[in-house]
Amino acid sequence: MTLPPSRPFAGKLAAAFFSSLLPSPPPPDLLLIFAAALSFLIVVKNPFSTPPPRLNLRRRSLPPKAMSRTNPPRPTLVFSSPESLSDWLKPRLPPGALASWGTSPGTKTVNNLWIELSQGETSLFLPSPSQDRSFEASNLEEDEQQTIPLRAVHVAIVKIRNSRGALLVDSHQLLSDGTVRKRGRPLSEKMRPGETVEDAALRAVREELGIAASSSVKLVPGSYLVRVEEKASVSYPGLPARYILHSIEAQVESLPEEGEFSTEETGEGEVELSIGSAVFVRKHFWKWIDDYDGNSGSYFGNSSV
Repeated sequence: MTLPPSRPFAGKLAAAFFSSLLPSPPPPDLLLIFAAALSFLIVVKNPFSTPPPRLNLRRRSLPPKAMSRTNPPRPTLVFSSPESLSDWLKPRLPPGALASWGTSPGTKTVNNLWIELSQGETSLFLPSPSQDRSFEASNLEEDEQQTIPLRAVHVAIVKIRNSRGALLVDSHQLLSDGTVRKRGRPLSEKMRPGETVEDAALRAVREELGIAASSSVKLVPGSYLVRVEEKASVSYPGLPARYILHSIEAQVESLPEEGEFSTEETGEGEVELSIGSAVFVRKHFWKWIDDYDGNSGSYFGNSSV
């Protein structure tokens, strides 16, 4: 096997070849330049030279845990106090809507919304201005005040069934102000920033059903579904809501198999009491139903999140 010439030898060979072509000795600098150029071509064209490493561009599939992390921290409008939030909302909501918060049965207060925003459970946005409107500074403030804000919430829905296939639903709730709020939907919980659906589901079982042991809860693999609903909120009349619903099925031990029962809420109350004038859930009332169709029916028949 004939080895390729070394680089110094290739340079000398190129220099000698170039010298033989010229009738008189060329300038040394010009000779070195052409010799270097020919040496470079010899090296580049050398079939024995080592090829550059190839990049590995294979696509990686995300593990199941990473795929379920569907509620990353997201930017939202920020307010320093419930009062600043109220002042900002008042000109942007329908007349009388804000005054009904906390006074109409089943509604929450501005303090509740401010707590949700502060804890990252809710995001508040202004939809983009219409395309036919000018973006001049003189129109921007007027355009914003005429735009109704949108509240966005990521919700984990846990579908729990008993041994005969009946679904557990939260039929109604007792609130801290003594009023009763109708629900009629499966166990659900607002998700926190960066929280996985699995973690939110376990927290919902712990806070609303009072089952702290994770060994008593078995999440069904392959049951995860997500969809989006936009509708009016019962908790905040006049404020449209976009619900990103993450549902998962679970098997939970230590629950009554039949009849109705109630549980104490342990995830709300402390922050609400410290703020004042905030409504929170004290008690949940549960029952098993047989005729719930999770494919065609809406989880949020009564949107009170």
